[in-house]
Order: sequence, then structure tokens, then C-alpha cells
Amino acid sequence: MSELEALLLGIVQGLTEFLPISSSGHLIIVPWLQDYTFLIDHPHFNKTFDVALHAGTLVAAIAYFRREVVYLTKGFFAAVRERSIATPTQRLSVAIAVGTVPAVIAGGLGSSFIEDHLGEPWMIGIQLIVFGALLGWADRLPESKDVDRMTVRDGLYVGLAQVLALAPGTSRSGITITAARYLGFDRDSAARVSFLLLIPAVAGATVYSGFKAIHDGLPDDVAGPIAVGVISSAISGYIAIAWLLRLLRTHSYRPFVIYRYFAGATVLLLIATGIRSATFG
Repeated sequence: MSELEALLLGIVQGLTEFLPISSSGHLIIVPWLQDYTFLIDHPHFNKTFDVALHAGTLVAAIAYFRREVVYLTKGFFAAVRERSIATPTQRLSVAIAVGTVPAVIAGGLGSSFIEDHLGEPWMIGIQLIVFGALLGWADRLPESKDVDRMTVRDGLYVGLAQVLALAPGTSRSGITITAARYLGFDRDSAARVSFLLLIPAVAGATVYSGFKAIHDGLPDDVAGPIAVGVISSAISGYIAIAWLLRLLRTHSYRPFVIYRYFAGATVLLLIATGIRSATFG
């Protein structure tokens, strides 16, 4: 794998992890369009590289929300210690913790099924369109509360929605933002909840997969591409967070809905015309 390929995929990961357009889907579609074969030929490294890119976006999220991370961590341990939820910070921290559980369980139990049956280009094209339509529908609903009013039940509902993002093309940020908007959260709060929910789940997956990769070993000459991928995903991810939150002060999620329609239709058109195969088989 070249550093240029790693740079491109790192930028793609950083931008699409936080924008509601599916990072996992783009990390499959971009190599599919460019005929990058290294990741397909080295499936074990493919998983490791994917986790490395997510580690970069994890760094971006922690860096941007560093104050919130400190407050929420303190709030969570205070709520556990006192066995009660007394403040909005404690309530949000527990909601984030509860919302992390469904995806962790589903991802652990269904990892083999996901790898074997999901993530084909034709599926991604359809899911970009379908879940884009859901985001557009939810974003037209009234805004009735902000992040300080999030309940533990809200966290569970958003966490259950996050399970759907295990299928490439759905978009983790997209489906969690959709769920939060459906629950009445304003656009800025929906995005913040989505980004905060990423941190514990990705942190756990990064640590687990990192140890597994070290144990299993890696192909030769991949340290450079991994470093480039992590750095580029971290930088582009930070920029994406800042840009999206600034955009949402005056705009809706409609531009991303339109992009999803266009991207999904393009993928399906390339398949229908025979320019690209519908599957990797």
C-alpha cells in the first residue's frame, strides 16, 4: 500500500466519519472506483487499517470535545458513585454510556455475518439513498430540546439506531443524527450527541483491535501508510467537526441528503451500465 493511497483513505475517513454520509461505505466505494487492491488482497490488514483510521477520527473527536470529555467522564463516575443522576452532565454521561452498549453487543455478536454478507457496492448504493431519505424526513421535524435535556432513554434509542450503522452505507453519524432529530433534538445537539457517542465505542474497538493486530502480525512495509492514514484522518476529522457544527447554525442537513442521493445513484448507475461490478465476488 502506498502512502498516497493511505493519505486519500485517511482524508475520506476523517471527512465522512463525522459528516452524515457513511465513512464505512466510502472506504469501500473509493478503492472500488480506484481499483485499489491491496486491502482486498490482505483482509486481515484491511481490518487493522480500518481501525487505525478510526483511531485518527477518535483523536479528532477527543481533541475537539476535550472539555466535554473531561466533564462527562467526571459526571459518569460521580453518578455511579452516588447511584443517582443529579445534574444534566451526569444524565448526558450515563445516556452516552447506555447508548454505546447496543452497538458493542451487536458488533461483537454479528461481526462475522457483517463481514460475510454486508458491504457489497450495490448494497451501499441503496443504503446511501434510503438512509439519506430518512435523514431528510427527520430533519424536517420540529426542534424542541437541546443536549442538556437528553435522557437515558434518549441515549438508549439513539444507541439502538447506531446498530444499523454496522452495515456499510448507513452512516453512523447519519443514523444517530436521524434518531436524535426524530426525538426532537435541535440540529447542533443531534450532531454533538452523535460525535460524543463515537468516542467510547471507537476507543474500545481501537484498543481491542490494536492488541489483536500486534498479536497476529502485519504485512511488511505498512508502518508508513498506517501513520499517514491516522494523521490524515485525525486532521480531516477535526476540520469536519468544526465545519459541520458551524454550518448547522444556519443550515439544515439537506446538502448531505442531496449528496447521498447523488452518490448512491452514481454507484447504482455504474453497476447498471457494467462499468463496475455489483459485488467483490
